[in-house]
Amino acid sequence: MTEQEIIETINAALVEEFELDAADMKPELSIYQDLGLDSLDTVDMVIVLEGAFKFKIREEAEIKQIRTLGDIHKFVQRKLNAEA
Repeated sequence: MTEQEIIETINAALVEEFELDAADMKPELSIYQDLGLDSLDTVDMVIVLEGAFKFKIREEAEIKQIRTLGDIHKFVQRKLNAEA
């Protein structure tokens, strides 16, 4: 999976799950302030990403450090590379 395919998959999954505007999906946006997600949404986000990429996310400390959409992209890319 290319980097662009990973980004598109993440963005599409989050747009669908949280009813976000696809045009707003920019890497620099805060998932909390700009996209309006909260800590409970983070749990849903993990479940959505696990389903989209068919892996388990156990890095709780790392998930808590995610602040932007770009952070999500990088996290998933690292996770996929580690499992390759």
